[in-house]
Amino acid sequence: IEKYIEDDLFMVTYGDGLADVNIGELLSFHKEHGKLATVTTVQPPSRYGIVDIDEREARVLKFGEKIKDNKWVSAGYFVFNRKVFDYLEGGHCILEREPLERLTAEGQLMSYQHHGFFYAMDTFKEYTELNKMWESQQAPWKVWK
Repeated sequence: IEKYIEDDLFMVTYGDGLADVNIGELLSFHKEHGKLATVTTVQPPSRYGIVDIDEREARVLKFGEKIKDNKWVSAGYFVFNRKVFDYLEGGHCILEREPLERLTAEGQLMSYQHHGFFYAMDTFKEYTELNKMWESQQAPWKVWK
């Protein structure tokens, strides 16, 4: 896509997740820090119940159903400076591997921490749930009128 990018900045998304990310705030954040790349991050709840176990006794110490922990994950919404093309090598390049790892090592990747709605659509179950939200007009990602 490099030949189609005319501006210094461009945005990329995987397209398999829905969020109510404020694009203006994301872009402002990227411009303010001056690095080459920004990834939008979220703290999704665990898909499973989390169990802390005393390994010696096999006694459950703590049980939490679908809790949020303090880990951040990529929501798949990026802002890039066009210089990021220097980090991409050919059509077989995997963005999450060498390019993002190198940007990270060089201190050029920043995290825009999104605290609003995010929902990945990786399975048929998630597809069904998101469509039910849409059909019931309970779609938090619909931020336009």
